[in-house]
Order: sequence, then structure tokens, then C-alpha cells
Amino acid sequence: MTWLSLPSTVPPESTQQALGYPSLFLLVLFGALVPVIPTGALVSSAAVVAFHQTAPFSLALVFVTASLAAFLGDAALYWLGRRGMKSKNGSRWLEAIRARAPQDRLEQAQGKLAEHGVAVLVLSRLVPAGRIPVMLACLMAKWPLRRFARGNLPACVAWAVTYQVIGILGGSLFPEPWEGVVAAVALTVAISAAPSVWKRVRSAG
Repeated sequence: MTWLSLPSTVPPESTQQALGYPSLFLLVLFGALVPVIPTGALVSSAAVVAFHQTAPFSLALVFVTASLAAFLGDAALYWLGRRGMKSKNGSRWLEAIRARAPQDRLEQAQGKLAEHGVAVLVLSRLVPAGRIPVMLACLMAKWPLRRFARGNLPACVAWAVTYQVIGILGGSLFPEPWEGVVAAVALTVAISAAPSVWKRVRSAG
């Protein structure tokens, strides 16, 4: 499952699977800890390639790999954040979470968390740039890791399903996997950029 490969250089499916699933797992896991990797685009790209494969359960393996990696990455980041909250000097992980949660977004997340509870976690994974403010709100509300994990599990499942569907749509529209990958990446980037573009448009108006 090597993505963005030209049709003439695509390796056998067995090689793609042997390299692709571990790579997807590690990249999504790392992307959950350090939110600079476009993990949604990775899942969509993997789904495109799996859609064009003949091996059974390829799409199911993409789903399991992506959702599990996202869940474990979120749980690890939350655990590190809790350690920082308990420490007198904080931690670089807690500071990194705070740096990615603007005050207005944090206040909004705190209000929704107080009103709707666990359900906000599911939506936070689907809204671009929504995960970190809600995670910080949970930390400030002193949610234990177990409570966060219970709410975050369906959030990661919904996230994996959403971006996999985007990939399947891209794969079904184009005959070549690389064409579907390009379309899926473009769509996920557009979805991620939409909130900031809309905010700038409203500010300019």
C-alpha cells in the first residue's frame, strides 16, 4: 500500500500490504501525538489503494489500522497532558496542546463539553482543528483517562469511517489508484482548510 506511486512502478499487493499497514499505523499514531501530519489524507489515500486491490478485507484492515492508531495516539497524548497538569512545572506536551488551542476555541469547547459531555468528543474528531481544544477542555475538567478513552473510541471510529469513505469515493471515480489518491488528498485538504477560509471571509465582510 505505497501511495502516490505511478502505475508502472506499483509493487505487488503483498508488498503493498506488508509495508502499507505498518506505515499507516505509525504515521497516524505519530500524527495524533504531533498534529502536523495530515492523517485524514493518509487514511483516504490508503482507502483508495485498498479499493483497487483484489485481496479480501483490505478496506477493513485500513479501517482497523487507522482507528486503532488514532485511538492509541489520542490516549497517549491525553495521558501525557494529564501528567503535565499534575506537574508543578507542566510539560512540553501540555504546552504543545495549549499552543494549538486558541482561547476562543477553548472556551467554546469547554461550554459544549459542559453541556453535551462525551458526545462532543465524537464531533471534535470530525471538525477540522477541533480535536485539540476539546482534549484540553477535558484535561482542564480533570476527566480521568478512562472516561476520555470511552468517549474517544467512537470518535476515532467515526473519524476513520469518514475519511475512508472519502477515499472510497475517490477510488471509485478514477480507474488508476494514483488518480484517486490525488483526488482524495485534494478533498481532505479542502475540508481542513474550509473553516479558516470561512472565518477569514466573515472577518473581511
